[in-house]
Amino acid sequence: MDENELNTYDFIINDEGEVMLLLHAQETEPKNARIEVDVQEKSAVLIRNSDDEILLQDLPDDVIDNMQDEDTILVCELKIGEKEEDTQIVYTYEAEINL
Repeated sequence: MDENELNTYDFIINDEGEVMLLLHAQETEPKNARIEVDVQEKSAVLIRNSDDEILLQDLPDDVIDNMQDEDTILVCELKIGEKEEDTQIVYTYEAEINL
């Protein structure tokens, strides 16, 4: 898997308007995670711990709108397997949303 694939991510919004961020599992463990959202630029920075940040660009309007109504976002980091059934959840955590 090349580095560009590791930098891909996706958002899911459930029926209650809660946002979940899916991304490839990082090497370090998340601790006191937060997400800094720039509404004007339609971007955000996921701060996973004191040493690890992930830039998220071109956020869809519905994701930004829903994040403005929430205090936290659920983050799910996945280790992608060769087959779909081989994919594993490595980390699941809530990140505080800062606008």
